[in-house]
Amino acid sequence: MAKRKPPDPKLDALRRQGCLHPHPETVRDEHFVSSDFFDARDLVQVKYEMLRRVRIDGQTISRTAAAFGVSRPTLYQAQAAFGDGGLAALVPKKPGPRRAHKLGEAQMDFLQQALAENPTLGATELARRLEQRFGLSIHRRSVERALRRRKKKRL
Repeated sequence: MAKRKPPDPKLDALRRQGCLHPHPETVRDEHFVSSDFFDARDLVQVKYEMLRRVRIDGQTISRTAAAFGVSRPTLYQAQAAFGDGGLAALVPKKPGPRRAHKLGEAQMDFLQQALAENPTLGATELARRLEQRFGLSIHRRSVERALRRRKKKRL
């Protein structure tokens, strides 16, 4: 019977902190390949070393991006984030909301009532009324999408 590998505490910690590199196999930089200190699974370390190769070692953006398995725009984004917020800015952010989150039931009921009273109201006017009533600053397109979703739900 095959023995189970013992749990890797670093792997668990990286996963918990959201810093686990989704594709460590793409990192082909010589230091990550030949050293135990450098860990391609650690996304923050990979990004930092990538930036260091360009800034301190003077490697080209193209060469460095290829060695670290990222696109040039990704490297530029990491540079900007690091310049704005230092090392902490290299930690991946949690993804934002994946669903409508500004308009709750009360706001949707308000919109439905306003449309029942005056069906010719446009999304811009509805957004203005939402702001007036609830203090919610919302784009007219968000109003349009929310109304469309609600209409689909009811069908």
